[in-house]
Amino acid sequence: MDSELLNIFGLALVSMANPSLLAAVTVMLLLPNPKRLMAGYLLGAYMTSITLGLVIVFNLHSSTESTSKHTLSPVEDIVVGLLVLAIAFVLGTGRDQPFQERRREKKDAKLKARQEAGKPTESLPLRMLGKGDPKLTFVVGALLSFPGVSYLDALDHIHKLNPGKVATVLLVVGFCLFQQILLEVPLLGYVFAPDRTQATVARFRAWMSRKGRPAAVIGATVIGVWLLARGLITLL
Repeated sequence: MDSELLNIFGLALVSMANPSLLAAVTVMLLLPNPKRLMAGYLLGAYMTSITLGLVIVFNLHSSTESTSKHTLSPVEDIVVGLLVLAIAFVLGTGRDQPFQERRREKKDAKLKARQEAGKPTESLPLRMLGKGDPKLTFVVGALLSFPGVSYLDALDHIHKLNPGKVATVLLVVGFCLFQQILLEVPLLGYVFAPDRTQATVARFRAWMSRKGRPAAVIGATVIGVWLLARGLITLL
């Protein structure tokens, strides 16, 4: 049971680092009335993630299929751990820089072409957020919060844990609350300490621009080593 709970918590940490959510929060923080916008987004996100999570976890496949998947989990841990360590190595050595540069050039060229053609350069969700309407942020939050890989994996672990209906609901709701923490924290901050929150957000952005890559390398290394060790220990 402890192992499954640890897996669920680890997956919640992974799902928390959601690029779409981070981009949405950044846009909303720059608009008037960010509290109302973030509240709308959060309600939409809760509606989708909690509802679909409960539907999925209570309608998973039979216990036989679940058991066979559990048998393969050590191998999956080793494979994923090695992949994460490879990512940490690539980021730490800067071997991704040529790829990032080519990607940046293609993106800049595409943006320039869209600007010259008079077309919008932002995605539809970000354009909707930019309108500053809480009703629209509710829709965006609902659309961007469909279960991802980490959430689906966590739901499988909750199903394996089989804690009972009430505990299952609490685990699903808790996971959904945790994965939206990038939105919940600044929203609470804007409610209780708006000036301090604004200053903290500015410092965080500056820190990410300076230390984002080293932090990603350290995080990927820790997660990769943990998964690799857990898989090997389970096999042995």
